[in-house]
Order: sequence, then C-alpha cells, then structure tokens
Amino acid sequence: MAIPLLLGSHGGGFGLNLDLFDTNIINLAIVIAGLVWFLRGFLGGILERRRATILADLKDAEDRLAAAAAALADVQQGLSQSQAKAEKIRADGVVRAQAIRLDSERRTVEEMARIKLDSASNLDAEAARVTAQLRREAARLAIEKALEVLPGRLDKAAQARLIDQSIQSLGNA
Repeated sequence: MAIPLLLGSHGGGFGLNLDLFDTNIINLAIVIAGLVWFLRGFLGGILERRRATILADLKDAEDRLAAAAAALADVQQGLSQSQAKAEKIRADGVVRAQAIRLDSERRTVEEMARIKLDSASNLDAEAARVTAQLRREAARLAIEKALEVLPGRLDKAAQARLIDQSIQSLGNA
C-alpha cells in the first residue's frame, strides 16, 4: 500500500514515496554514490588544504620554538658570562680595597712613627735648651750673688791671697 506524499500539484509534480519496494533503490544508490564521490573530492580538497595549513602552522610553531630555545640559550650564556664578569669585578674590588686599606694603615703607622720621632727629638732639643738656659741663669745669679757678697767679705789681704792662689793654680795646670 503506497501512500503518496505530493508536493505541489497533483498531476505532474514532485512527490515522495515511502514504500521501499515501490521506490527506486538503484537510483538512490547512484545518487548516494555520486554525492559521496562529489563530496569526497570537494570535502577532501577542503580537508587537505586545512591539513596542509595546520601542518604549516605546526612547522612554523616548531621553528619559532627552536629559535626561541636558541635565543634563550644565547641569553643564558650571556647571563652566565655577565655573572662571571661581575664576580671577577667584585673580587678585584675587594682585593683593591684591601690593598688600599693596608697601604693606608702602613702610611698611618709610618706617619705616627715620624711624628713620634719628631716629638722626641723636639722634646730632647727643648729639654737641652731649657737646661742650658737654667744653667746660664743659675750662673748669672750665682755671679751676681757673689759680687754682692764678696766685696764685704774680702779685705785687701784676702784678695791678694785669692789672686796668688789663682795664679798658682793656672801655673800648675
């Protein structure tokens, strides 16, 4: 029993027959095979182009990854060289600072020793000068005192005896 389903007019239009035995299975198979063949070429081309684009994008990404890895290795090498150079500069700075400190200490000790020697020699010179001045002053005071006291103690006979003794001691000497 066929139930015709008609679209359009009843007399020569297009219709759909749902009875499998009444329909033309061979025509359907040909149409389906044609669609598969046509769509396979059409969709296959689209899929092949898409596949090629994806592969090219993957290749580009791999190339960029390799370039980035190489750049990273170069930067890391530069960083390690910079760190080594900075460490060398720091070590040189420490050595130089220590040398400057030792030189400064040596010069300070030498200057202190020179100042000590100068002050000791100045002290000795000042002590000798003061001693000589004190001796002169003591001699001057003793002579003044003797000149004050002597005229009253010596009479003419004592003066003559003192002169004679002085002459005799000069002659014996």
